[in-house]
Amino acid sequence: MKLKLQIAAVVMALVSGVAKADYPERAITIIVPFAAGGTADLLPRLVAEKLRSALGQAIIIENRPGAGGNLGAALVANAKPDGYTLLCAPQLNYSAADLIYKSLNFDPLKLEPVAVLARYPNVIVARRTFEPNTLSELIAYAKKAPGKLTYASQGIGQVGHLTFALLAKTAGIELVHVPYRGSAPAITDLLSGQVDLLADNLLPTASNIDMGNLKLIAVGGTRRVVAYPNVARISETIPGFVSDTWMAISAPSGTPPEIVGKLSKLIAEATRSPEFQDKTANLQTEPLQGTPAEMTQLIKASRDQWAPIIKEQGIQLE
Repeated sequence: MKLKLQIAAVVMALVSGVAKADYPERAITIIVPFAAGGTADLLPRLVAEKLRSALGQAIIIENRPGAGGNLGAALVANAKPDGYTLLCAPQLNYSAADLIYKSLNFDPLKLEPVAVLARYPNVIVARRTFEPNTLSELIAYAKKAPGKLTYASQGIGQVGHLTFALLAKTAGIELVHVPYRGSAPAITDLLSGQVDLLADNLLPTASNIDMGNLKLIAVGGTRRVVAYPNVARISETIPGFVSDTWMAISAPSGTPPEIVGKLSKLIAEATRSPEFQDKTANLQTEPLQGTPAEMTQLIKASRDQWAPIIKEQGIQLE
């Protein structure tokens, strides 16, 4: 009986090994937990083009927005760990979702890191008629009128909210938060002058900046943006202050390391391609080509940055 069990185990291991070697044998679905059209949606589509030819299988991008990206993330976290259902999401969905949302039905920290695609800066923009032109001027203005300036965000616990919450703390100023359901309505009210400020990435704001409808105040990345070289980084006023976003692909916990390794290698090759480099440059993003180990480190760094402000200010949702 013992010998039969040993033989069965060997057979199962051999079959599993063959299955992994033949991966993928059908279409792969990459779930994007946000609506189509934003940076979170465009980056995986660029990678999918390369993966299709490299793997010889269809790569389906499925948008499943809701609950700040957690609806789509939950679908992946609870999917079969076979490499056929992946998640492409920004850093907060990996590093802070469990701190912000009390009733998650999954642990985002247990998602299997696969690859980091790119990083892009968050920027601070203001309504066109906003008097200050720089971050230092904004801070001085806010100190003279505490609680008078308003900032929009994509929602409670989203990147715009956390950026301004940390900015207010480090700069010693008082700002009023006005949360929206996504970037689009927040930008609409910023354009109409209903709110004063917004922190977001450049994709939804650049056209209005270029047309003079919005004023670019500061850049949250580690370097100035090529398209706006005269706009200073936040860290030039507040040393060490960085607010950026990175996009990464993960898999359900327990996905075989052979599959994770294969995907990570091919995704890195895709991000090194001239086509990906050119298109991401136009989006003002920086390709990262991050490995699973590097993604794990980025998740830790993001959690270390944002967890204190989330806990201190009680930023939480059901």
